[in-house]
Amino acid sequence: MAATDAAATEATAVHKEFPELLGHPAPLWMLFMTEFWERFSFYGMRWALTLYIVAEFFHGDAAGEGYANRTYGAYLALVYAAGLFGGYIADRLIGHQRSILTGAIVMGAGLFVMMVPNQQIFVIGLALVIIGNGLFKPNISTMVGELYAQGDRRRDAGFTIFYMGINAGALISPIVTDWLASVITDTPMVQNYKVVFAAAGVGMLISYFWFWFGRRQLQGIGEPPTDASSSRSLGFVAIYLIVGVPLVYYLIAQLGATALAWVLGILFIGLAAMLLIEGIREGAVARDKVIAMLIIFTFNVLFWMFFEQAGSSFNFLAEKIVHRDFGSWEFPVAWFQSVNSLAIIGLAPLLAWIWVRMGQRDKEPSISRKFGLGLIGNGFAFLLLMYALTYLVDAGQKIPFWTLFMVYVIQSVGELCLSPIGLSMVTKLAPPRYVAFAMGGWFLSVANGNNLSGIFAGEMSGETGMTTTSALSGYTFGFWSLMGAGVLLFLIAPLINKLMHGVK
Repeated sequence: MAATDAAATEATAVHKEFPELLGHPAPLWMLFMTEFWERFSFYGMRWALTLYIVAEFFHGDAAGEGYANRTYGAYLALVYAAGLFGGYIADRLIGHQRSILTGAIVMGAGLFVMMVPNQQIFVIGLALVIIGNGLFKPNISTMVGELYAQGDRRRDAGFTIFYMGINAGALISPIVTDWLASVITDTPMVQNYKVVFAAAGVGMLISYFWFWFGRRQLQGIGEPPTDASSSRSLGFVAIYLIVGVPLVYYLIAQLGATALAWVLGILFIGLAAMLLIEGIREGAVARDKVIAMLIIFTFNVLFWMFFEQAGSSFNFLAEKIVHRDFGSWEFPVAWFQSVNSLAIIGLAPLLAWIWVRMGQRDKEPSISRKFGLGLIGNGFAFLLLMYALTYLVDAGQKIPFWTLFMVYVIQSVGELCLSPIGLSMVTKLAPPRYVAFAMGGWFLSVANGNNLSGIFAGEMSGETGMTTTSALSGYTFGFWSLMGAGVLLFLIAPLINKLMHGVK
């Protein structure tokens, strides 16, 4: 009976009629701004994490880079892994709307806790951000999919627009938080980072209130399941929060990134088994779609393992090995984090238009081919780093500014071929009863990649910090891994397309 009710709810949701704004359902723009402020918060402090850990807890010693990279990777991994549980809680207990509101409050609290200059309390703050994000992130993405009927050609374009909201927040937040840290206090940077965390907390509060006042537009999308018990649901959410925070603290502070890789791998296998069982239960077509989705998830792990060097090894590369001086002015390390978002905002409308135009002519690349392009695009970014670290290193062991700048731009092209398409893919291929749970699975694949990114970056820094030699070795490995995976995905694309049964 529960399955029937859930399927009926999904069918009703995707066929609701909404007023249109700029060619899309009007609530898309409310969700766009809610996500904008959440991403402002997330990226506003992301750039500072590794730098703050080294400055505050290792007193600026480069020996702390490895630990900072691994902590950053574990943090990002758990942010996305928590989406697995947040998606399930929303699907079966409290609905997407309440999940988003609860998650926003918990995340905001965590960001303010991180201002306390104590390593254990800092990790508790990270744990709160992680647990709150698990309730927020997969559910807002799921609601975007529910605004469109199945087969609506605007869906991919809608997700690309939504992805622009993500990147608009990510674009301005490093610039704003870096500026605030420089003007609000006149103290050593290790203290100014606390301003960064405070500004991110304010951004999260704005996100909360934006969704609170705008949710009426959703016409019931994201409400709790009809058969959910209110008291029982609240009990499960309380358990998630009370157990989740100390568990995440333990995983970061005690277990470490290497052991966490095994935990995340087991979670991924368990999720894949649950989705496959549900697909088999619904028939051969649903089963095949789940298999296709899980294959894509696997390639997604590799993409993010190397893409997420942006907040770890690329930070130390920018700080130590890239020329950032322009006369008397020095380009801030934080601002490199905005280059990716600037490129995506500029290129996303163009790419969305290309997908729509190619779709009208029945020449649009398949989902698997788009993913292959994403991997290969990411690989070209590492090829540029290989070239720079081999031929452009000067006597001071530094490479030109433009090389790292263009690495972010090239990675952005690869990301646009993959990430927004992945969000849309989940809403198309997942069993109707487990759409948010499958969205959590998408983020779990990202989590595995992010944790591996921290381990990889930590290896490059080693015990003494990053050097041009260690960077060249690591980025060469990244290039060959990404290119090999991209070519393989192109070769098996016909098989994956067959498993998708016409989904495009």
